[in-house]
Amino acid sequence: MKSTENTNRNLITALYCRLSQEDERLGESLSIENQRLMLQKYAEEHRFPNIQFYVDDGFSGADFNRPSFKRMMTDVECGRVGIVIVKDQSRLGRDYLQTGMLMEITFPQYDVRFIAINDNYDSLKADYQTNNLYVPIKNLFNDAYSRDVSIKMRSFYDYKKRNGMPTCAFAVYGYRREKGSKKLLVDENVAGVIQSIAAAKLFGLSLQ
Repeated sequence: MKSTENTNRNLITALYCRLSQEDERLGESLSIENQRLMLQKYAEEHRFPNIQFYVDDGFSGADFNRPSFKRMMTDVECGRVGIVIVKDQSRLGRDYLQTGMLMEITFPQYDVRFIAINDNYDSLKADYQTNNLYVPIKNLFNDAYSRDVSIKMRSFYDYKKRNGMPTCAFAVYGYRREKGSKKLLVDENVAGVIQSIAAAKLFGLSLQ
């Protein structure tokens, strides 16, 4: 079943934005602000009604347990949403099976029109060949990208651990970063506190 035009003024036009830490490294083009501007401009130019943003900042596309995504899907399942617009398919998700399920089954089931601007995809205009060839291939590439990034990040952190390098972005309590370096040094200002905690633990004390 193909989604209808859904120009009912009472239905929500959901503008969904997502940015992960990996995406953030790719530059400004994927920033939340850039996505918001692009989606709003597109929706206004096409005179879509009742615009509402759903934004997940700092969430991987492989994880569908995102607050705003879940809120949007609740609105979809309750019949409140007529159109869902994203910058591209990967913003919706990077899991091949789940993203394909959303685009090809869930959205049509609830009569929701889905638009991915940069992928030039609009479920209202997509023909049978597009749905059955282009969409799965695009989702497969997005899935592969997510898995590749995950493998590279694990390798990077393993390398840092093996070489005694810190893996956290900030120095944890009790340490400080050496000026001009990523090396961690003991923070003498709070060293006594850490020693007291360690001593208490050795004596069998706990937070209970």
